[in-house]
Amino acid sequence: MKELVRYLLENMYIDFQGEISLDSVRQFLRADESRESKALLQRLIQDKGVDDLLITLADCLKDNIRTGVSEDVVREQLNLYTDS
Repeated sequence: MKELVRYLLENMYIDFQGEISLDSVRQFLRADESRESKALLQRLIQDKGVDDLLITLADCLKDNIRTGVSEDVVREQLNLYTDS
């Protein structure tokens, strides 16, 4: 059983349902005047969309499946993506 659980955890992946675009991200961030919000939006404009962000975020969050994916973890990963 241990090996099966380990295998399943190692091969689990995170995906995002629904459609998200640069325009929808702008809408989510429109009332947020924080430095983080502005930096993320600038990075997404530079990247010409959210595709790279979503792939990177899903890959990074996979590491947190065992310990939990929380708002703080997602925020931290977004900041790391922005700064990379």
